[in-house]
Amino acid sequence: MGCSGKVAIPNDLPTALPDGTYIGKSSPDDTGAYAEVTLVFQNNQLSECNFVTIQADGTIKAQDYGKIDGEISNSDYYEKAQLAVQAMETYAKQYQDLKNLQEVDAITGATIAYNQFVEAVQNALTSK
Repeated sequence: MGCSGKVAIPNDLPTALPDGTYIGKSSPDDTGAYAEVTLVFQNNQLSECNFVTIQADGTIKAQDYGKIDGEISNSDYYEKAQLAVQAMETYAKQYQDLKNLQEVDAITGATIAYNQFVEAVQNALTSK
């Protein structure tokens, strides 16, 4: 699953925060899409992590991401797009389970989503 091109993750990120909801966003990519992470802390521990990528037009990348006018016109493009969607779920689950951003593995073919995830988490953890 590992992949080169991963962003550097500082060692001093908090692993426990006061209870509450923390939201972080990434910088937009070259298409204007950005990531948003929502972290929920209960009992000073991460209890929930949600990760979405939002396209420049405001739509969330989901099951239809990679389709053109609702149709799969390019199966290679659609498969790559759906890999990114699956990676979003994987990154959020890994982080929620491991509670350590450095242990979240980048998925080959979904490095942009990984980098956006890391940036968004870092921004959420330092938002308050």
